[in-house]
Amino acid sequence: MLAAIAIDDEPIALEVIKNLSAKIPFIDLKATFMNAFEAIDFLQQEKIDLLFLDIKMPDISGIDFLKSIPNAPMVIFTTAYSEHAVQSFELDATDYLLKPFSQARFLKACNKAYEQFNLKNKGNASDINHIYIKTGTNQVRIELEDILYAESKGNYMQFVLSQTKITSRLTMNEAEALLPTAQFVRIHRSYIVAKKHISKINKTSIWIKNTELPIGAGYVSNVQKII
Repeated sequence: MLAAIAIDDEPIALEVIKNLSAKIPFIDLKATFMNAFEAIDFLQQEKIDLLFLDIKMPDISGIDFLKSIPNAPMVIFTTAYSEHAVQSFELDATDYLLKPFSQARFLKACNKAYEQFNLKNKGNASDINHIYIKTGTNQVRIELEDILYAESKGNYMQFVLSQTKITSRLTMNEAEALLPTAQFVRIHRSYIVAKKHISKINKTSIWIKNTELPIGAGYVSNVQKII
């Protein structure tokens, strides 16, 4: 679980981050601030792992604010301006979200932060071994090793597991952001497969155990990287 706060001088922007964070089980948004200086006291008193930070604010820029924090947490910049991207990554920002951003893009940034957190605290990317999928009103924990492949079915994604299938209202982009690239690869506009369960590959198809799935023309390079 990542303890997080958000700083933005726009109430609507903070509300967006609240709503998007609420859908991600491993993000615990502790507080939001419209004034960066008020956030300093909170950061000094609480252990925060992740900071969602606007760049253009009236009293101090997000860039300058980050530079002023000793032992700063991971930061994801949220801004309407693209010209600060290079500078933000020079400050080792985890990600740079250009407003307005989608749930899928927000999830991808949070997953990146979660992977960094696990690498730092556990030393091995393989420690990320499960995800949570919303199905109906429940958040269901799925072990990554049990996922054979994920298939897009209209407005839903079906996760095919070793023993069962789970369907969730997700887009393909959201599912792709949720599944770590070290373990999964997209092979088609409708399919993401688990690398460890691939049993055979040819020019047009991949087999997951005994199930043959097509390789899309636009995803051949993804498959070649596996080989």
